[in-house]
Amino acid sequence: MTQPIQPFPHLPILQEVSQQQYPGSTLYVVATPIGNTGDITLRAINVLAIADAVACEDTRNTAHLLSRYGLSKELMAVHEHNEREAADKVIARLQAGQRIALVSDAGTPAVSDPGARIVDAVRKAGLRVMPLPGASAGIAALSAAGLLNDRFYFAGFLPSKAAQRQTALDALRTTTATIVMYEAPHRIVDTIDALARSFEPTRRIVFARELTKLFEEIHRCTLSEAAAWLAQDPHREKGEYVLLLEGATADTDAGDADAERILRILLTECSVKQAASLASQITGRKKNALYDLALRLKDADQ
Repeated sequence: MTQPIQPFPHLPILQEVSQQQYPGSTLYVVATPIGNTGDITLRAINVLAIADAVACEDTRNTAHLLSRYGLSKELMAVHEHNEREAADKVIARLQAGQRIALVSDAGTPAVSDPGARIVDAVRKAGLRVMPLPGASAGIAALSAAGLLNDRFYFAGFLPSKAAQRQTALDALRTTTATIVMYEAPHRIVDTIDALARSFEPTRRIVFARELTKLFEEIHRCTLSEAAAWLAQDPHREKGEYVLLLEGATADTDAGDADAERILRILLTECSVKQAASLASQITGRKKNALYDLALRLKDADQ
């Protein structure tokens, strides 16, 4: 039988955290929850409480988050369109001895979010930057994926334009580390289609949707099954995604070399379309991916 949940006890660590050193003239890079507001560290709450101002992506979102912890702070908007101007304001306040907390809308700042330019500018000004580690969607997804690989490659958000996305995926084909990607709900179907064209259908992929939120969903399948899984439920095209794609193996490298060798032979006698079709039948690999490879080989020979 499940025991009733007891009220949060008084913890001596709370007082200990508040008595630690928090120097002025410092930019505090504060990780905030990616969904569940309980996923915040004690140090983060304390720094947000004593900060002279909070630099943030969206002032409305951050004001709401702070209110959940009983806090109200002066907010400085920092987004991709004003980072240079915002950096000057942050530096001026730091030089005056203030503590400034930098947060993103969710998770760890400056990782696929605005903030990196702020950190860079503060460091160039010779001022201190102190990280307060915490929630990260990519790390959370990796911990629950069960993909047995001690290395990962963080690709962040793929380009939204098809041609640029394809170029980015081509560069990742032989990466042996688990590939970590972020994706918005309105692009998830296109991204899965692009992955299916670019990688072997037997590779495993993990969908981590709405992590730490009420409708959290983590699903692992092969890439050949991914589109069908998405299509089973229209709600799966909603919510932010972390995608984890299994890395390449030695067999993948060998398959690439074999496909290229076959295409080179076929291209001496066939059109690009015919060569890709025949190579697909011979190797069992995706015709679209082979067509793209054949085009590159033909262009390189001209």
